[in-house]
Amino acid sequence: MNMKLLIVEDDADFAAVLSRAMGKRGFETAVAHNAVEARSVAAAFSPSHAVVDLKLPGESGLAVVAALAARTPSPAIVVLTGYASIATAVEAVRLGARHYLAKPADADEILAALMRDQPDAALEVSPEPLSVARLEWEHIQKVLNEHDGNISATARALKMHRRTLQRKLDKRPPKAG
Repeated sequence: MNMKLLIVEDDADFAAVLSRAMGKRGFETAVAHNAVEARSVAAAFSPSHAVVDLKLPGESGLAVVAALAARTPSPAIVVLTGYASIATAVEAVRLGARHYLAKPADADEILAALMRDQPDAALEVSPEPLSVARLEWEHIQKVLNEHDGNISATARALKMHRRTLQRKLDKRPPKAG
């Protein structure tokens, strides 16, 4: 089988490194740096697999996941993000992603996730209760997802100033426990 990997990643250096690494693992690769480019490249390239960064300039990586999952045949999709949250993980899998990995993930972890036959049935859930900071982060991610990544609409829904929300989103997510 001809394995063709579409890498959708706004960090050009990381995309180039991942492209080389996956090329050494038997993939023909193509790279896109935003959602519009991803749709265009996917139409011409017809990937069998895809790695999609969640946080892209403009449209969210979730929009790319939905567009790729709608293709026939649909590629095996792995979502990568530096801003892991339960809400976005659930949404990515619901839209058609096979697996969800938090950055930093290396080429071998990504390869293992791409080669899985089935999507994740259960995301890892800790028996420890979430910290207040983590609960806030999860809630913000859920509301942001409900508003298709629109920060202004999310700030209005949360009754929060847009700049305050932007500052919270720019920080790393708090630890779960």
